[in-house]
Amino acid sequence: MTITQGEQPASEPAASQFRGRGSFLAGSRSGRKRDKRSSAMLVSGVLALALGITALSLPVPYVVESPGPTFNTLGTDNGKPVISVTGHETFPAKGSLDLTTVYVDGGPNGPVTVVEALSAWLNGAKAVYPEELIFPTGVTKEQSQQESAVAMTTSQENAVAAALKELGIPFEQKMQIAGIPEGSASAGKLRENDVLVSVNGKPATALSVVQTELAAGNGVPVDVVVDRGGSNVTASITPSKTSAGRFILGVTLQYKFKFPFDVKISLDKVGGPSAGMMFALGIVDTVTPGDLTGGKHVAGTGTITPDGAVGPIGGIGQKMQGARAGGATLFLAPAANCDDVVGHVPDGLQVVRVENLADARKAVELAASGADTSGLPVCSSN
Repeated sequence: MTITQGEQPASEPAASQFRGRGSFLAGSRSGRKRDKRSSAMLVSGVLALALGITALSLPVPYVVESPGPTFNTLGTDNGKPVISVTGHETFPAKGSLDLTTVYVDGGPNGPVTVVEALSAWLNGAKAVYPEELIFPTGVTKEQSQQESAVAMTTSQENAVAAALKELGIPFEQKMQIAGIPEGSASAGKLRENDVLVSVNGKPATALSVVQTELAAGNGVPVDVVVDRGGSNVTASITPSKTSAGRFILGVTLQYKFKFPFDVKISLDKVGGPSAGMMFALGIVDTVTPGDLTGGKHVAGTGTITPDGAVGPIGGIGQKMQGARAGGATLFLAPAANCDDVVGHVPDGLQVVRVENLADARKAVELAASGADTSGLPVCSSN
């Protein structure tokens, strides 16, 4: 049987078939090599992608701070007045005295991934810090929340004291020993729950009094009188000197107050000490006639001492962003935070530097009057 393919002669079909088959077979071997190579590359690419995604999702030891919500201390939270007063006449207030907050991700609050850290770093409204700068090593979420809650309670008590002192309303204020570290200058001489009465004869009603007396003595022994269970006990204590050059008794002190009326502050899921100044302003406005803000939208931040001194806080850049987003046009910032304020003020927000509650009240009253506020103290670069 003669098999022909097209115009080929009958004597060539076999060779022609062979060559064709050979060509086909050779092509098949090359295709398999390419397929294997392509498969290997595909697998490698998938593995690299998977590793990349895994790496980007791994936690990193950083903390991200973002602008949080604001709360009007003259308003309500979850249907309850933020500030409620019983035992003293109150006056309705308009306007806003906003306390500002910051969302904190990372550390005990849950891990931050590489992607989240990089995204925050590229976002001008957020800040990224090494974890150890924000949280002590090994602190748990529960410990962090407890510490934050204690700081909030302390700031509220200090705010009431500062507000009453600003208004000239008398109240009882004492300092109680909350702890004595091992090896302290006061160890074996003072006890927890002792109430300070005097230092070298000066009534010890405020921490500033104690610090002034210790500094004046320049390290010589001081006579400390405490109330211990209703009886006065005197101890001679030689202050120790800190690395910063300050003389201390080596005790942890906490204020104990007795106010002439009750002030309750209700604010859920917010902790820390940084709302102290705004709480104090809110209390002043609540218990005095008139409207402190004149209907203006004011925000701010800062710790407060019973004497009314305003102290620095963290995350002020994010708090200014949150204040402006909430509608504030005037922001009260602690003087000690000025380095963090300069260059980070949002458009449309006037930032006023304050040292104490009296400064803050003056700034708000001036804004309320409609007068020019451009002469108020501002933060400037050194």
